[in-house]
Amino acid sequence: MKNRVFLFLFIGFILLFVSCGTSKSMHHKPDISSYNSSKPVVTKKSDSVFISGNNSLLKNKQGLWELYAEGDPLEIGLNTGALTDSLLKRQQKIFFSKIKDLIPSNFEQKMLRHFLKWYNRKLYLNVPEEYQTEIFGVSEYTSHEFDNIAPKYQRGLYLHAAHDIGHALQDLALVGCSSFAAWNEKSEDGNLILGRNFDFYVNDAFAENKIVAFINPKEGYKFMMVTWPGMIGAVSGMNQQGLTVTINASKSKIPLIAKTPISILTREILQHAATIDEAISIAKKRKVFVSESIMVGSANDNKAILIEVSPKKMDVYEVPNSDQLICSNHFQGDAFAADKRNQEQIANSHSAYRFERMQELLKENPKINPEIASEILRNKNGLNDIPLGYGSEKALNQLMAHHGIIFQPKEKLVWVSANPYQLGEFVCYDLNSVFNERKTDSLVSFQKQNLNIAQDPFLKTTAFQQYKKFRIEDHKIDSMLDKKENISTEFIQNYQSLNPDYWVVYYKAGLYFYQIKEFQKAQLNFEKALEREITTAPEKEKIEKYLKKIKRKLQ
Repeated sequence: MKNRVFLFLFIGFILLFVSCGTSKSMHHKPDISSYNSSKPVVTKKSDSVFISGNNSLLKNKQGLWELYAEGDPLEIGLNTGALTDSLLKRQQKIFFSKIKDLIPSNFEQKMLRHFLKWYNRKLYLNVPEEYQTEIFGVSEYTSHEFDNIAPKYQRGLYLHAAHDIGHALQDLALVGCSSFAAWNEKSEDGNLILGRNFDFYVNDAFAENKIVAFINPKEGYKFMMVTWPGMIGAVSGMNQQGLTVTINASKSKIPLIAKTPISILTREILQHAATIDEAISIAKKRKVFVSESIMVGSANDNKAILIEVSPKKMDVYEVPNSDQLICSNHFQGDAFAADKRNQEQIANSHSAYRFERMQELLKENPKINPEIASEILRNKNGLNDIPLGYGSEKALNQLMAHHGIIFQPKEKLVWVSANPYQLGEFVCYDLNSVFNERKTDSLVSFQKQNLNIAQDPFLKTTAFQQYKKFRIEDHKIDSMLDKKENISTEFIQNYQSLNPDYWVVYYKAGLYFYQIKEFQKAQLNFEKALEREITTAPEKEKIEKYLKKIKRKLQ
């Protein structure tokens, strides 16, 4: 990972001298002359309720922010920015502090800024005008604190490509998303049902202010999506026609230039498509710069498909003779069957393992309903129900998801998980009542409380409390290993006791003992790691190489 970052920093250094082509993009702004650009007036009803005309922001008792915005693109952008103002500033601070953690050197940060300017020089040409305008409206409320990275509007554009760039650099996006769909004989009522975990992880603070946005655009269909402050792209959403979109990253070649961010493409599908065919038609118009599977569910078609896109080609995958569709982080269609990167992804990542686990759980549950879907999304065990330890990337529930979500498109019902991860209550919303029965004079949560799914009982267990402690100790041991500090036997024993089924606790202890040349203790811990379910084949090979080195040293 570090080598790849340094590669781009080196490119940034070269680009100090080759700035041609970036000036136009850095000064570009969308044409807003035909819109009313008056700033909205926000009324604060309480610390958790804000109103601006017909637009509103409310924090419900589960901790989810519920946003309602309507109008033309600029109105939606300005009202979203005005209502989420403090959240927006905080979210950017959280995101850019993560960048500083990854790249602490001021010089390297400067090189990265030059790289971003060059890399994103064509980004604005690949984002539809309506979304440029909406991003511009939101960006009017962002802080000047990060103007050294880029001006406010350009920074807003950059952040919409963060998933794509992080995915390509394999750094910011831990791409372990899992999704499934069932219909006809596989669902309880015969109607389509979908579930997904979105595992885009920056840090815990980034996921604190989740927004369930309900958007009523002047053009296109009304829709909902789960997002965060400043993000107008769609990663999980459903429109009033009962069309859903979710995204799962696949293996990508590092692209040479930014094109259409995947979340902008899915936002366009969500807002302007009513059927699978219309979604495919929109996808064909856009050029993306990473590889991604877009799961599209449709009430009108009562089924789901995958639109598999890469910088060079696109495929549509429909599961043959089946009433279920599963997606992890590799392509399944014929167009990518012989693709070397896709084959490597299947062989060397945890994608195929999670795919098989979803198959296993769907087989155990022949009729899927929302409660069963939530149990699948929350499942923490491996194949044949073996314990993986908590936080394993082989689990469907990796205990790091930004959100879990369940859709019943025909009924226009959606369930969104409250914090933490997908363990909190799944809060139910009915799109018909949100858009048709909403009252601004007595603003209350949009949720259908009687349809909510209770929080995961795991939250009340000792194991969860130990997992929270493990997360803290895991950061500590990483720091100590990096700085080559002394680690006490008591620390290691406690660390391992907090998550005893997880291979990582033995691997990191093995690394420490290897560092200090206590090779027998290193061997013992590496062997214990191998007795657990290792996340990927390359990680298993790494441990086996250490053991071979130790064997030679002990001879």
